[in-house]
Amino acid sequence: MTEHLIQGERVTMPVEIRDASACTAVFAVRADEVRSVLGHAGVAPAEPVPGRALCSLVFVRYLDGDLGPYHEFGVVFLIRSPAGRGLGAFVHWLPVNQSFTLEAGRSIWGFPKEMADIELGFSGGTGRCAVHLEGERVLELLVWPGVPVPARGAGTSVDAYTYADGALRRTPWRLHGAGVRARPGGAVLRLGEHPVAAELRRMGLPGRALVSSGIARMRMSFGDAEVLR
Repeated sequence: MTEHLIQGERVTMPVEIRDASACTAVFAVRADEVRSVLGHAGVAPAEPVPGRALCSLVFVRYLDGDLGPYHEFGVVFLIRSPAGRGLGAFVHWLPVNQSFTLEAGRSIWGFPKEMADIELGFSGGTGRCAVHLEGERVLELLVWPGVPVPARGAGTSVDAYTYADGALRRTPWRLHGAGVRARPGGAVLRLGEHPVAAELRRMGLPGRALVSSGIARMRMSFGDAEVLR
């Protein structure tokens, strides 16, 4: 059983998240821009339609887990798995609002976490998230409720990939969700003038979401990262 020492506390693998809520919106973006952004990692975006890649924007409110309570926002791209496993999820940007999960995410998995001011709200199935860095608005994402979707009892996941300190890593994880709702569209993205927002704008955002979803209650489990190269 692997252990990691984070800020004087031992974190035992796998890391368990026992209660969290999340919203996700998926957008079609310019594959050439995504390919340029991911070039340093040596991975390539999946293109379900030639010239178009998929970008998922997700925000999560962690209530009970091994890394404590915190808020998180993620920019994730669907990629062709470099490990020969079909598809993968490359985590490009992952701001959080607590220092413990920031250090754990960087040192254990190589997640690109940075400290941010993240406002989260869930009301009547509608989710809202606003991210600010050093007082500057980066973005705001609003996700409306969809129709109920049966959750898979055995859980689901797509391996997460990260690149940090010259190493490409793969992290296996599992998600079990309840209170899942989804719909076509159903999201509004507003971008600020921060450099992160400018990068997203070059990819073609904001635009109409292909699909959005929300998970009222979820559990997750994260294993140790495997260094691929």
